[in-house]
Amino acid sequence: MCGIIGYVGKKSASPILLEGLRRLEYRGYDSAGVAVLENTSLAVRKKLGKIDEGIAQLLKAEPVSGSLGIAHTRWATHGVPADKNSHPHFDQSETIAVVHNGVIENYDKLKQRLQQAGHKFKSDTDTEVLAHLIGEYYARRRGATADSLTLAVSDALREVIGTYGLAVICTDFPDTIVGARRGSPLIIGIGKGEHFVASDANAIVAHTKKVVYLNDYDVATITPERFDVTSLGTDTAKVQISNLEFNHEDVGRGKFAHFMLKEIYEQPQTVANALRGRLDFEGATAKFGGLNMSAAELRGIDRIVIAASGTSWHAALVGEYLIEELAQLPVEVEFAHEFCYRNCPLEKNTVLLVLSQSGETADTLAALREAKRRGHRALAIVNVVGSTIARESDGGIYMHAGPEIGVASTKAFVSTLTVLSLLAVHLGRMRMLSAPRATEILRALEALPGQIAKILAQDGVLKKLAKKYAKAEDFFFLGRGYTFPIALEGALKLKEISYIHAEGYSAAEMKHGPIALIDAKTPTVFLVPQDSMYEKTLANLAMIRARKGPVIALATEGDRGIKKVADDVFYLPKTLEALNPILASIPLQLFAYHIAVARGCDVDKPRNLAKSVTVQ
Repeated sequence: MCGIIGYVGKKSASPILLEGLRRLEYRGYDSAGVAVLENTSLAVRKKLGKIDEGIAQLLKAEPVSGSLGIAHTRWATHGVPADKNSHPHFDQSETIAVVHNGVIENYDKLKQRLQQAGHKFKSDTDTEVLAHLIGEYYARRRGATADSLTLAVSDALREVIGTYGLAVICTDFPDTIVGARRGSPLIIGIGKGEHFVASDANAIVAHTKKVVYLNDYDVATITPERFDVTSLGTDTAKVQISNLEFNHEDVGRGKFAHFMLKEIYEQPQTVANALRGRLDFEGATAKFGGLNMSAAELRGIDRIVIAASGTSWHAALVGEYLIEELAQLPVEVEFAHEFCYRNCPLEKNTVLLVLSQSGETADTLAALREAKRRGHRALAIVNVVGSTIARESDGGIYMHAGPEIGVASTKAFVSTLTVLSLLAVHLGRMRMLSAPRATEILRALEALPGQIAKILAQDGVLKKLAKKYAKAEDFFFLGRGYTFPIALEGALKLKEISYIHAEGYSAAEMKHGPIALIDAKTPTVFLVPQDSMYEKTLANLAMIRARKGPVIALATEGDRGIKKVADDVFYLPKTLEALNPILASIPLQLFAYHIAVARGCDVDKPRNLAKSVTVQ
């Protein structure tokens, strides 16, 4: 969602902050701003709109200089998108500036109290209330001790109900940033004679690869030479320095027009990365190093609940099919936010598995914590090493997909499906899955990178199809069995980036109501690989054809009959039924991408969306 970048050192802060803001654009935002300590006062520049058209132009017209600064990209929660609601925000004295991700739930009550004390507010945001609250506590401590700013921030946060990742600077401390987090990620970047603070490692990877991931309730005091971390609950905090696994080149677009297209084309490699070192042909199984459960404990699992949100929830549905078929284990898929707020029964030997690309998804993190609170083991599949979910889970598996910048997830989704396939084999071999069947699946998984490359080589076919259907205003995506979740995902991709109304359904469900919407102007994307549901899916397709609905079919290579019943056909390489979801995802991603481009949409920064949803 919102993004934070801060710098303290000897260099000019403004260019570093602006570069960091650009690297945070993918998180989703409506405005951006910076605050730099210039001589003895805080110079704030903030502007509604895109970075290059807004804050960058403002800084060019009204430059600021100084070696201490913080900056922010805002995704509106409290207060409409507007210059006045953009961050940073001042306290009452305008000697303190704050940038903040998250939501202060009791801001209204705090605001009333501060107004009664004479405070005047210039915005509609909860963040300005927090800035004033910090300023009030600082006024009481000002000059008392060298750490009076840190103590004021801590005092204010003890009154706050809600979530925050924040960075604070003050005119009295020309070489200090105070950062804190609860429920919204914040990291410290470690340099030589300089330090950084950021909500996302992408913002600072060009400057350092050594980082500290702050934990909930941590408060950090950061200067050019050192950083100190304490916890609101105690005087000490656990601090671990980690190394980033990617370089700043990895978060560039390279030769591609958009990050989304680049990441679609990276999928042969990302699937290979997810498989690397995990295929055990000798034992006819998959192997993992991070589950932190013995074979006896894994055999003792009676039920798995998978909690996820958005695209990850669609991956979870595929995971349900995989694990139930291959491991004969009951699986239930929950929206992470629903799992947290309804009283879901969890039997003694139930394990929660959470899925999150960022490892910071607020709903998913809350689900993990709820399961642990109730005494159940919680495992995770995540992409970001060092993320909060990765650190707080009892064990898990990394996707190794590399940084995903495009808001619409592509390679992380396919990597999640790959890891879930491996996990299903791993659990299956401990139960009833035979060695020959497991080996067949492992060989099919091993072939996936080459098959994905073969699909990508037909990008021109999908681009042509996209141009043909780009003017449609409604779409249906239909599948059955393993491809039903991919129909949901295909519809989500299209509406995310092209703003076309799209619905995903089980093909069998169309006759139970939605078929009433079919007409000659409503295309249907049918997933009809030659699997166990093939004949039934063809029968569903015939219902659409009978009502003159245009049909685009994703079919298996060699299926010539499909051309007789579909207007357009895209062929998928032949694989096992359980792995069709992985291959079918790729052309749907490209189809959505090319339609969005044809309609002139901003593919990498779709309206109203954020890459990582870190508020509930």
